[in-house]
Amino acid sequence: QVQLVESGGGLVQAGGSLRLSCAASGRTFSSYTIAWFRQAPGKEREFVGGFRVNTRSTTYADSVKGRFTISGDNAKNTVYLQMNNLKPGDTATYYCAATTSSYYNIWGQGTQVTVSS
Repeated sequence: QVQLVESGGGLVQAGGSLRLSCAASGRTFSSYTIAWFRQAPGKEREFVGGFRVNTRSTTYADSVKGRFTISGDNAKNTVYLQMNNLKPGDTATYYCAATTSSYYNIWGQGTQVTVSS
């Protein structure tokens, strides 16, 4: 199975942009769906969006539609989360996760995104 490593988090002002990366190891990358989740302190984990690697189809939570874009580079086994027009409410630890079904059983370590007002 794949292993996931996120990177790209940081501190940004409201209205700014960040791009997160989720690098996957393993030779079966194309069979997975990769999703981004986030969790803010004191809040439940929230689905942000997903990327089906073999079809390159995407889904997004309503809260990020039009601001966030998920893409993938199969040659690099990497999925990206481009976040534009960031808001303080986007502050959270962002995780990527992988599944070959509907249950996300493979998780990265997370990367912190902080948006200042």
